[in-house]
Amino acid sequence: MKATRATLLFMGFMTMNAASAAVHITQTDGKEKIGVVSASNAYTLNELSNALSRKADEQGASTYKIVSATGKNRLHGVAEIYK
Repeated sequence: MKATRATLLFMGFMTMNAASAAVHITQTDGKEKIGVVSASNAYTLNELSNALSRKADEQGASTYKIVSATGKNRLHGVAEIYK
């Protein structure tokens, strides 16, 4: 349950990164999943989201869905990536 609460909290505070091409989504209908990316050692939720977005870009994804965000002093997150 902690991961679920963290994910909901993360999605509530998430902001879009204008410099990134990969867009955060919450619904995956009609999207082709191409993999999973993770990021660690972020100090803020925005920093974690930006790191996941950059990694999604590097893998050629157009969108990503955050599936978990955990941590106390430093955050770790996982996102599914889609074309």
